[in-house]
Amino acid sequence: MNGAGILSAIELERLRAYRLARVRGKLEAADLAGIVLFDPINIRYATDVSNMQVWSLHNPARYAFIATDGPVVMFEFKGSDHIAHGPGTVDEVRPATSWFYFTCGPRVAEKAKLWAAEIVELVTRHGGGNARLAYDRLDPAGAAELTRLGLSLEEGQGLMEEARSIKSGEEIAAMKASIAVCEQGMRRMQTALKAGITENVLWSILHETNIALGGEWIETRLLSSGPRTNPWYQECGPRVIEAGDIVAFDTDLIGPYGYCADISRSWLCGGGKPNDAQRRLYALAHQEVMDNIEALEPGLGFRDYTMGRGRLPAPFDEQRYAFRAHGVGLADEWPGIVYEEDYEAWGYDGVFEENMTVCVEAYIGAPGGGEGIKLEEQVLITKEGARALSSYPYEESFL
Repeated sequence: MNGAGILSAIELERLRAYRLARVRGKLEAADLAGIVLFDPINIRYATDVSNMQVWSLHNPARYAFIATDGPVVMFEFKGSDHIAHGPGTVDEVRPATSWFYFTCGPRVAEKAKLWAAEIVELVTRHGGGNARLAYDRLDPAGAAELTRLGLSLEEGQGLMEEARSIKSGEEIAAMKASIAVCEQGMRRMQTALKAGITENVLWSILHETNIALGGEWIETRLLSSGPRTNPWYQECGPRVIEAGDIVAFDTDLIGPYGYCADISRSWLCGGGKPNDAQRRLYALAHQEVMDNIEALEPGLGFRDYTMGRGRLPAPFDEQRYAFRAHGVGLADEWPGIVYEEDYEAWGYDGVFEENMTVCVEAYIGAPGGGEGIKLEEQVLITKEGARALSSYPYEESFL
């Protein structure tokens, strides 16, 4: 299959119209004149324009202005204006005025003034007298200039995250396409998993499959084997995988249409039977994920979900994963649902809603122990509860 060929032109048009309307609805509700977007994920959501996404994540060389009641103006990287005309969501394309140090050196302040003057002109022309402008990311030089020129700046990342959280039918179809590509890569990985392969080579199979089938990139390198599975967050390296090793990974894959497939599995290398310790770890991780999926339903509060799930048993609670669940769309998204022990420091309330897409995950590994198990499932919240979007099987020999 080629995941990039799933949606029709009409469905893509609906997807784009829905997402832009979600953004404008949030802007109107907050009484804002518009928003300036630098985050390429937010630009993609609002306009479906994609250009050097990973590079743009750390080089703010392109941005978009979206008027609440007015045009979408895309400011593109030099020489790539034509890209913004493709999706049909952009009313005007202009060359970007870059003002970060890589492009400007000591001229940052000078270029920031030029940038700000152009943004203020747009707000003045299309804001209807409203000088309140939202932003998702804004470095100090630009923020100072906009303020000096009379705009009132409002943080807009939360606005964008909440806009992105409720998925249309077309978005769900696009996400399924990414998951299908991801799971095809996972099948190829599991077939190739034999003693003697390195972690890096095994991980490269997922990358190759994703790109070949119309995907875009992978956000992490979270694959480890044997003793490197404990603790978690060790990215893949040159280690040679041995028979009997646990191999655990988290896909974090950005596939066709820019949608994320965030799935975790843990396998046994060599085709033998897992030992008692490996089975215990796997069974606990699997039960944690299944129980947490079963509890999801529209109308459930984030705090109630956190406090109603209890704690992991000792000693596994010490190395618990950062999130019990989190939103997912064009990337990992709001909300982030922490464990009960972390709620006071990091938790916040809110409500799960129908057509949210969520990843539920668990890591089980004892401090100083041998191996660890990582599992994660991607689900859609429906009227009847959570329904799995990912379908890759779990390991029956562990259960």
